Amino acid sequence: QGDVGAGKTVVALRAMLQVVDSGRQAAMLAPTEVLAAQHARSLRSLLGPLGRAGELDGAEEATGITLLTGSLGTAARRQAMLDVQSGAAGIVVGTHALIQDKVGFADLGLVVVDEQHRFGVEQRDALRGRGERTPHMLVMTATPIPRTVAMTVYGDLEVSALTELPRGRSPISTTVVPAGEKPAWLERVWQRIREEVADGHQVYVVCPRVGGDPAKADDGDLFEGELVDLDDPDPDVGGGAGSDDGARRPPLAVLEVAPKLAEGPLAGLRLGILHGKLPADEKDATMRAFEAGEIDVLVATTVIEVGVDVPNSTGMVILDADRFGLSQLHQLRGRVGRGEAPGVCLLVTDVPAGTTARERLDAIASTTDGFELARLDLELRREGDVLGAVQSGKRSTLKLLSLLRHETVIEKARVYATDIVDHDPDLAGHPGLRTLARQVVGDEEQAEFLSKV
Repeated sequence: QGDVGAGKTVVALRAMLQVVDSGRQAAMLAPTEVLAAQHARSLRSLLGPLGRAGELDGAEEATGITLLTGSLGTAARRQAMLDVQSGAAGIVVGTHALIQDKVGFADLGLVVVDEQHRFGVEQRDALRGRGERTPHMLVMTATPIPRTVAMTVYGDLEVSALTELPRGRSPISTTVVPAGEKPAWLERVWQRIREEVADGHQVYVVCPRVGGDPAKADDGDLFEGELVDLDDPDPDVGGGAGSDDGARRPPLAVLEVAPKLAEGPLAGLRLGILHGKLPADEKDATMRAFEAGEIDVLVATTVIEVGVDVPNSTGMVILDADRFGLSQLHQLRGRVGRGEAPGVCLLVTDVPAGTTARERLDAIASTTDGFELARLDLELRREGDVLGAVQSGKRSTLKLLSLLRHETVIEKARVYATDIVDHDPDLAGHPGLRTLARQVVGDEEQAEFLSKV
């Protein structure tokens, strides 16, 4: 784990290269096509001729890097799957398309899950069953979800933390904009954007919804990412627009906000639109135009949440910020301040002061430490069931143990347990412990989940 921009991708590449050098394959799983495509480009750039096997300028000992996503054309997809199956691709980068049963690997040795909090337990574990030998697994995140924090402390994950940011990263200031209470502050938001653009920089404006009829939001097509109702004391992350009983207005949408900005407060600026429903080539073209400085303001959904690296972008405006989870807000904020100029993140919300939602936004504004936010997320959402698939919430099969209250006890117990198992793997000399272990891990399903993250 390492904060946004701490260099996790470079660590992952080094691990994948070790696997490739041993004659096996590595797969990198990313939550969005935009991120998967960017990872593939950045890996090729980092490796240079060593990442262009079979090409005219490829090095003799080069490996192949293959991108596999759901939107590839039939011919490109067939070729990608053939490269993966034959082993021609030493490194495979993809989205959920990699999880499909029909995707076969020649000899998968390592699975890297990027932005681990964006995948479910079963999704993260799906690739581990491919092939005759179980591959190693590396999961990466800037803001660990509660279940991962719990699994880390309970001892089922070995953790390496990147605690420093690379040289050249600039500070990011975060401010909550209470638009419902102080409408004039919202006008200042748009003025601030124009100031950033006038200084030669670029800005993101993020909306929680793509567009269309909000009444159909449950079909999963209109919303992207970790949308929650933060007034709910125990939100179910990924559960849609939240349980607001119709009392609140629908979340703001990219396709509705962009034209209003273009005709109103941001008139004259070059605006672009990006969301997950666009064709892959159009998404790629938009991102390339933004990277090239041809777009001043990119109005987008959370498709830009992870992996997008444009050093010239200094401003981030998140509309309806209370609709998002803590980890997602932190990831979005990490898209700015990646160059020499400082970044600014403005969290626009209508919810009143004193509510749980505002408290969470104030927490985001108070710190840029992803680990601290992860602990806050744990306090708010609990660790879920470490012996099952529930990633958050109050339900847990552990009745007497709380990560928040007993962390020191758990850490000591882990040391003792490791020593005992090292000397007595079957617990033959500890019949009492063996009986307790069988009672706690009562069936194969629970035992299986202990190895899942």
